[in-house]
Amino acid sequence: MDHELPDHPPLFFVLNGTSGGNDSSSTRQVINDTMTSAGRTFRLFVIGEPDDIAATVQRAVEAAQAQKGVVVAVGGDGTINAVANVALGRGCAFGAIPQGTFNYFGRTHGIPEDIHGALDDLLHGEPTPVQVGLVNDHVFLVNASVGLYPDLLEDREAFKQRYGRSRLVAMWSALVTAFGKHRYLDLEMDKEGERVHLRATSLFIGNNRLQLEQVGMPQAETVKQGQLAAIAVNHVGTMALLWLAARGAFGTLGDADYVTGFSFRRLVVASFGLLNKQSRTHQAGHPTGKVAKARRPIKVAADGEIMWLQTPLEFRVAPEPLLLVKRRTDAVAA
Repeated sequence: MDHELPDHPPLFFVLNGTSGGNDSSSTRQVINDTMTSAGRTFRLFVIGEPDDIAATVQRAVEAAQAQKGVVVAVGGDGTINAVANVALGRGCAFGAIPQGTFNYFGRTHGIPEDIHGALDDLLHGEPTPVQVGLVNDHVFLVNASVGLYPDLLEDREAFKQRYGRSRLVAMWSALVTAFGKHRYLDLEMDKEGERVHLRATSLFIGNNRLQLEQVGMPQAETVKQGQLAAIAVNHVGTMALLWLAARGAFGTLGDADYVTGFSFRRLVVASFGLLNKQSRTHQAGHPTGKVAKARRPIKVAADGEIMWLQTPLEFRVAPEPLLLVKRRTDAVAA
């Protein structure tokens, strides 16, 4: 990948106008005023409907490639992921103006959460290689997961649409999901030639050092060394799940029982046997009850977005980095 960009490259912004959490009209005005004042060539691509995301991103990336410019994602994790997914595949320089709730990607790379600061950072930034995770060739910048966590995200979005966006609604939906009926995964994995078998409520793959540090996983440092981190929450009951969530909130998840963590560059999960929550009879590591081996697509969350992917799932570090335009600094926002 060519890390060279022309001086003052044109900027092609992809703005999610369907997002309920941001005032897209004011965001557009700030971008327009800032770029005009700086004398930079730019263009705005606004996503009008959820179904328009893929086509809009594709047009923006093609325009950036044609003019040797930078495609810039403006929005939450889902928007940033959608733009990065196409930019990586086309070798296009990438920028981000984070406007989500947690902004792990932006904070890890020192991008200001204030839009004025983020735009200034972009205008004075340099192309910097950034590690990307892949699940079946779909990009994730922060994390990817299967099992209970995608269900929790899906339920949370449904609650937000019905009751509004707030932390209280998010907590309520999480409790409803935890106490509801959910299945456990019987995982057969190939970790770079080593066979691993686990029964887990959820399998979480992390590509963000900041997020892993906050929950207390010792594998956080390996993300800086070109690896991904796996966290498997073992087969436990609802109250144990809530206790593990509390441990994560206090940054001590890595020391908790029922949690398995390891690092890797490539992990293939070939089998997803599904067990009902009530099926608790098992021998050490292997269920004695009937297990239905899943040969159909499975629900996967990547940077908060839900998709269905065909098994087996392959998690790996992308062979090429994402070329992120940012100020060269290792500082992480507090």
